[in-house]
Amino acid sequence: MIEEQVILVDAQDNAIGLLGKQEAHVRGALHRAFSIFVFNDQRQLLIHRRSLKKYHSPGLWTNTCCSHPRANESCEEAAMRRLQEEMGFQCPLSDAFKFTYKAELENGLIEHEIDHVFTGTFNGEPAINPEEVDAWKYEDIDLLIKDIAINGSLYTAWFKLALPIVMEKLNQNSTT
Repeated sequence: MIEEQVILVDAQDNAIGLLGKQEAHVRGALHRAFSIFVFNDQRQLLIHRRSLKKYHSPGLWTNTCCSHPRANESCEEAAMRRLQEEMGFQCPLSDAFKFTYKAELENGLIEHEIDHVFTGTFNGEPAINPEEVDAWKYEDIDLLIKDIAINGSLYTAWFKLALPIVMEKLNQNSTT
């Protein structure tokens, strides 16, 4: 099986090449990614626990879905594809924002991404892919933020960084 590649980017998110996904995380190479935050009508966030089979951050809770676009695939196309592949559903997604972060992970891996964040609404039950997801739940945001403060090691690095920005953006949109 051929290793999936990520799109290497410069600081302005211009594509500059491709690299194997695992090698990109070994080197800490800046690459393009996306994260999806899906809420239900009660403003609860659909989160999932990453499969123990994942090569990094296994067993950690994270946002609804996250991955990397393929060569010649937009972040929005990739987000729709992976939401179906990982969580077994689709819903309209809105491009919320993007941010750059770098985080050291277990096993000497480094996550260095320009992360395009999408939001959406879905009220059903996902049909999870067990290769990707061990468990899922809709979580009240206030309880989630409190739990992250107490048990931060149970959550992925990018999720802890993106969640406050997502909530700030949603709160801004609901007051305008």
